[in-house]
Amino acid sequence: MKKNIQHLLDFFLKNGAVSRQEISDKSDLVISPATLKRYLSELQNDGLIQSEGKGKATVYKTTPLLELTYPLDLNSYFLLEQDERKIRNQFDLEIFSKLEGLPIFSRDEERKLKGIHDKFLLRINDFRQEEYQIEMERLAIDLSWKSSQIEGNTYSLLETEVLLKEKKTAKGKTKDEATMLLNHKEAIDFVVANSDYASQLSVKIIEELHSILTKDLGINKNIRRRKVGITGTNYNPLDNEFQIREALENTCQLVNQRSGIYEKSFLALILISYIQPFLDGNKRTARILSNAILIAHGFCPLSFRTVDPLEYKKAMLVFYEKTNLHPMKGLFIDQAEFAVNTYF
Repeated sequence: MKKNIQHLLDFFLKNGAVSRQEISDKSDLVISPATLKRYLSELQNDGLIQSEGKGKATVYKTTPLLELTYPLDLNSYFLLEQDERKIRNQFDLEIFSKLEGLPIFSRDEERKLKGIHDKFLLRINDFRQEEYQIEMERLAIDLSWKSSQIEGNTYSLLETEVLLKEKKTAKGKTKDEATMLLNHKEAIDFVVANSDYASQLSVKIIEELHSILTKDLGINKNIRRRKVGITGTNYNPLDNEFQIREALENTCQLVNQRSGIYEKSFLALILISYIQPFLDGNKRTARILSNAILIAHGFCPLSFRTVDPLEYKKAMLVFYEKTNLHPMKGLFIDQAEFAVNTYF
């Protein structure tokens, strides 16, 4: 993004509705009126700002698309500690209306994702069934390991492979750690065996996957009825069971209405984590559900193998606090590309 346009977007986010004259007077942009007019036109065409009024009375302000997709640098954002950050500390009840009809990925991101999927289709076209199954098994082990690691599991990838293939637990590890990994593998195997399972998302599917992932871990499998806190943020998810169920239903409706498969998968990934419908196991459920959607539509699932757990958590915290998709989108696209290049 051009430096001047980035500066202009920063100005809009800080100042709200402003006129062209106010931009010229207060933004520190050293550009001609004609150039400013062109930039404003470009941003309107991209759906990032909107105008109200006519002539000199015209003011420009941000759109939900800008607020959701504004490029945000994680390192800069987390220079401030938890209590210093200015955030939206309550669940955004308008998130579904904001997302409805909005393009999740930019045109460039869409082109990149299409190229990733086209490469996947081309590569598996030459795979024999047993070769495909071997690669899916390898991906499933990597996904079980990384998804568990993000949640604090200390098994190494090699220890995970031995556990999942030979059912041998690692020395010095807890029973719950082994159970978490085994549950992940069971959930992935179930989704692969029932490949159309998540072709149409429902609350029942979300609850079923959560139940598999939390089996024998002492975690309540029902939609929670009390408040839950999230380490590292002052964001507070919904704490009313009926509102939580409604949010899940809205998520299913939003996902099912989308035609883009990567969009469906990405929305499930972020919204289940954002809603936090269960007392525990929410992000695990979101990752497996996201992959179940990809598998149901013949797309390559994501193992998240090269994701740094801290970076993953930071990207999610940004969405919790700002409903900003940008960091998580970058992570998602990188992992989609990694999966196709690594396993197929």
